[in-house]
Amino acid sequence: MRFRPCIDIHNGKVKQIVGGTLSDRGDAARENYVSERDASWYASLYLRDGLSGGHVILLNPASSPYYEADRQQALSAVRTAPGTLMVGGGINPDNAEEYLAAGASHVIVTSYVFRDGHLEEERLKNMLEAVGKRHLVLDLSCRRTADGGYRIVTDRWQKFTDLSLTESLLTDLSDSCDEFLVHGVDVEGKVSGPELELIDLLRNSPIPVTYAGGISAMEDIVRIRERGDSRVDFTVGSALDLFGGHLPYEKLASI
Repeated sequence: MRFRPCIDIHNGKVKQIVGGTLSDRGDAARENYVSERDASWYASLYLRDGLSGGHVILLNPASSPYYEADRQQALSAVRTAPGTLMVGGGINPDNAEEYLAAGASHVIVTSYVFRDGHLEEERLKNMLEAVGKRHLVLDLSCRRTADGGYRIVTDRWQKFTDLSLTESLLTDLSDSCDEFLVHGVDVEGKVSGPELELIDLLRNSPIPVTYAGGISAMEDIVRIRERGDSRVDFTVGSALDLFGGHLPYEKLASI
């Protein structure tokens, strides 16, 4: 298990938001923290401390007037720390190469592959042809359903797909990507504790997987280590002191 750093970009600024409040309408979201520093500053810090496998996420849709500002922030981050950061948000076969050429280690894909509530095999094939398995991460962020399971969500985490997140799905999709990224959307940005039942599921992933959502204390990280059999990596957003929280970045960077 290791700490994966993050850089979330919304309306052209590095932010931490409450994930479930993200909306395309008016580019709105409930903000936990808005940084005065740009994405390249955070990338430089992570590079200095030898951290890799971090995520740069563009939170505005491509139709947003802020998307170009998000894109420039992301490009500056991967140029600052080449080979150490992944980029997600609006990724498709036409724009993925730009991020990889700029220095991204991987691109992260959700809505392009999970479209209109379904997994589109042809689109997944197109992504693989464009970047290769080695450079592809599938975002399987999910929300809890009434029956206690989890279903993958897309489009700023607002739209449920027809895909339940299960061990068999993780196994099936592992042939088509290098890693998984999974946000527990119901607790994302709430600093209310992680989705431990989701960790129970993710520990059986046949490829590396990173969990995000709700981490608020060092005890939560211990729980993730125990429930995930040290096989589930984690990222911390709103609770991190870099983003106005109380968890010490320096301590997590040494894990």
